[in-house]
Amino acid sequence: MDSADVRRIALSLPETVEKVAWEMPTFRVAGKMFLTIPDDETSFAVRCPRHEREELMAAEPAKFWVPPHEAGSAWVRVRLAELEDIDELRDILVDSWKQAAPTRLVDAFPRTD
Repeated sequence: MDSADVRRIALSLPETVEKVAWEMPTFRVAGKMFLTIPDDETSFAVRCPRHEREELMAAEPAKFWVPPHEAGSAWVRVRLAELEDIDELRDILVDSWKQAAPTRLVDAFPRTD
């Protein structure tokens, strides 16, 4: 998997748009950012409540991490090389999208669980 897969899945989510900010691709729904792809494109950043982020990093530190300058944010980075498969990538992106999307979009989004 690579950043092209991240971009393809993100743009398949309802009302998602790509916008360059801070010299990197960002993805937004209803004007709210839910995904960034940093310069080296080996990882991506998604929304994640801090309490969940700490649990993810403790459980899978090779996969989930936060750079020092983002420690105070509600975001987590995910290393592409550590993902199990495309379904895991999609699940992570959909979860972040749902945190940013308006209720009308989330309610209309097909459930997969």
